[in-house]
Amino acid sequence: MRRPSLDTVRFGLAGALLVLALAGVRADAQAVIRVNDDVSFKFGLLLQGQAEWQESSVADDTAQNLFLRRARILVGGSIAKNVTFFFETDSPNYGKAAAGTKTGSGMIVQDAFLTWRIADEFHVDGGMILTGIAHNSLQSAASLISVDYGSYSFLYSGPTQNVVGRDSGFQVRGYPLGKKLEYRVGVWAGQRNASGNQAFRTTARLQYNFLDADTGFFYTGTSLGKKKIFAIGAGCDAQKDYKSYAADAYVDLPVGTGGAVSGQIDWIRYDGGTTFTALPKQDTFFLEGGYYIKSARVMPFFTYSTKDLAGTDAGDESRWSVGLGYMAFGHNVNVKAAYGKIDPRNRSSADQFTIQLQGFYF
Repeated sequence: MRRPSLDTVRFGLAGALLVLALAGVRADAQAVIRVNDDVSFKFGLLLQGQAEWQESSVADDTAQNLFLRRARILVGGSIAKNVTFFFETDSPNYGKAAAGTKTGSGMIVQDAFLTWRIADEFHVDGGMILTGIAHNSLQSAASLISVDYGSYSFLYSGPTQNVVGRDSGFQVRGYPLGKKLEYRVGVWAGQRNASGNQAFRTTARLQYNFLDADTGFFYTGTSLGKKKIFAIGAGCDAQKDYKSYAADAYVDLPVGTGGAVSGQIDWIRYDGGTTFTALPKQDTFFLEGGYYIKSARVMPFFTYSTKDLAGTDAGDESRWSVGLGYMAFGHNVNVKAAYGKIDPRNRSSADQFTIQLQGFYF
């Protein structure tokens, strides 16, 4: 393996720390354009600069990349009483090399939906919406515990013709029983055939909140000790012969006077059946955890994930990583570094080292 030079690693770390030191202070209040009591707008952004060293599992070589993992513009607000909207663009992996060519801007509309809140127990969402059925698949990219999502949390996206896990359609969700229970039921375009007459895709999810409810459209990755959440959930996803099922548990709790623990465990079974033959039946597993030390504003974390295909070893693999986040201004400005290993069943293992600098405001 050709490992990155010591000077290259030092340069990456120094650059990340310099940008972090020069970053502006976090704003404590959101800047809102208010038209009247029912109409308002707010704007934000999410920028994640990333340095990555990825060893090949089939050759003695290491790919090196400096790129923008996410470059998002966010707009949200209210357009009528109890009617809100969210709109978000992205240019994912901008500048990352693929087959000798750097990825272009590729600006996409990632989220674009309205929410009509009729009651706490009944919301209607419509538009381009995140459609996952597991906890990790429904989290905000801005508040993740580790550097990124689990490796297998979005395997449904390609076969169902989603855009980064998003699909066009409608969803009802709500928080009955004093917000102890959460439900989400959606109908989506899914994969469309040549004549456009293929049955729609449907998803459903239930979650029970033992403590505080996480009622945002996107789940929190870690609140850094600001919330008390313990939740268990399950979901299902189907289109024609394709089926997937998920179960998960999530915890986010303050510990003592100066710490917080956050973590989750997710299981997803995918089975593309005859509808999505490129998505064979398989069980995936994702585990992550982190401990936030408030006095130092640091968060050590780990991740572990596996993929097990039914009836074959081909494609089976496990992945793990350990890392450290310096949450200088919480989720507004932070830097994370992680070292991990990808271990395919029938090939050599590969090392991976990642540094990510995040700037977020919304």
